[in-house]
Order: sequence, then C-alpha cells, then structure tokens
Amino acid sequence: MTRHFFWNGEPVAFQPGETIAAALLRAGIAGLGRPSDAPSGRVFCGIGACQGCVVAVAGAAPVEACLTPASEGLRLGPLPAIGTDHA
Repeated sequence: MTRHFFWNGEPVAFQPGETIAAALLRAGIAGLGRPSDAPSGRVFCGIGACQGCVVAVAGAAPVEACLTPASEGLRLGPLPAIGTDHA
C-alpha cells in the first residue's frame, strides 16, 4: 500500500521511514519555497543544521523536512504560511 502526504495540495508518495525531504526529492521536488522566492528553500545539509528545508505544516509548527519522518495525510507547503489550497 502506497502512503502519501500532500505538498501544495498534490499527493507525494513515501516509503515507511522516509523523511519528508527524501520523498520530495524522489518525486522530483527540490524547490521548497514559493515560486517567486529567490533563493528558494532547498535541502542543503540533510542533517538539520542549515534550516534551508523548513516547511509549513497545516495545523502544526513548521518542521525541517530533512529530519521529519513523512506521515500519511500530512499537508505541507512553503513558508511562511499554508494557503487555503491545503484545507
């Protein structure tokens, strides 16, 4: 059974034990900021030191995508906030 979370309202498949960043990168999603952001949020260090991969979580505090395990049904988007497309 494939598990999914949602990035900008689009489903992203993940494997058990995979981080949010790993699943996004495997899905071909490397830019974690809004399209108009320059520079856009990205995964740089992969160990939580750079904070480059912090993403917004619907109904919760932002998380570092490289350290946070993916979980079924999470609704994520770029900072600073999640819009109505994540409802």
